[in-house]
Amino acid sequence: MTSMKIVVLDGYALNPGDLSWERIQRLGETVIYDRTPAELTVERARGAEAILTNKTVIGEAELSQLDGLRYIGVLATGYNVIDVEAARKRNIIVTNVPAYSTGSVAQMTFALILELTLHVQRHSDAVFAGEWTASRDFCFWKYPLMELEGKTLGIIGFGRIGQAVADVAEAFGMNVLGYSRRQTDQSHRKKFRWAEMDEIFRESDIVSLHCPLTPETKGLINRDNLAKMKKTALLINTSRGQVIVEEDLAEALNSGMIAGAGLDVLSEEPPKANNPLLSAKNCVITPHIAWATKEARVRLMNIAADNLEAFIAGHPINVVT
Repeated sequence: MTSMKIVVLDGYALNPGDLSWERIQRLGETVIYDRTPAELTVERARGAEAILTNKTVIGEAELSQLDGLRYIGVLATGYNVIDVEAARKRNIIVTNVPAYSTGSVAQMTFALILELTLHVQRHSDAVFAGEWTASRDFCFWKYPLMELEGKTLGIIGFGRIGQAVADVAEAFGMNVLGYSRRQTDQSHRKKFRWAEMDEIFRESDIVSLHCPLTPETKGLINRDNLAKMKKTALLINTSRGQVIVEEDLAEALNSGMIAGAGLDVLSEEPPKANNPLLSAKNCVITPHIAWATKEARVRLMNIAADNLEAFIAGHPINVVT
């Protein structure tokens, strides 16, 4: 179809071996790297007309050395790893992959909520440690158990994922408060209403973050806003780590200001060993896997291939430049 040179800079996270790069490979001479250190980015990308990247940064310094580059495909929804303005000035098309993991992220959101409200893994561990065998009673619980029905879930960021989370919450019989810069018609929901941010912090039993990282949302979860929450409240974050001031959240958990947190993202990934949340009380952390179900990754791969095919055909889609 084309003799275009394509370089995948960090393909391992998307495809550790259980998917196929075939659709991408059919589009040109393709070189795939599992990971690319920053100091090798230019060397590996030089001569490529198309680059695919997930977390490898392509900034002004890199772009200035890649004269033949015409296309950057981000293998994710967020594209903050690209200097989009610098790419625009060089007439380089940048695309992303939107809406591929909505169901998976909603599922992870409730996996975290259910772990914090029922402590499934902790109780299973206790059983396998012999505590049930040694129990005098037919059952026992080591941590408070919470029923979701009738509780209030506050959702900050009410786009596709936030709305999918609201759908699940309604199935559990929860009341839902939503905050979004743009309020869409949600009249089909029976236990939903729009709320301001302060009300969500004050009234919610669980606050779940589904907002993008912007100057307005960076550090949104800080000491002041955590102090507004109920002492029994839980915080869930499957959006971006930098929405949370991690020192403030750790302090809130350790002091009992809030009851628990479930996080799939941190401000630095992988985290440093001294990240305060790694030793905070009642904090469940998963390693940024909400997006990574096989089904979601298959969709991501296919949309990335669609994006590159459309670019080659002269009518690019999912363009962010």
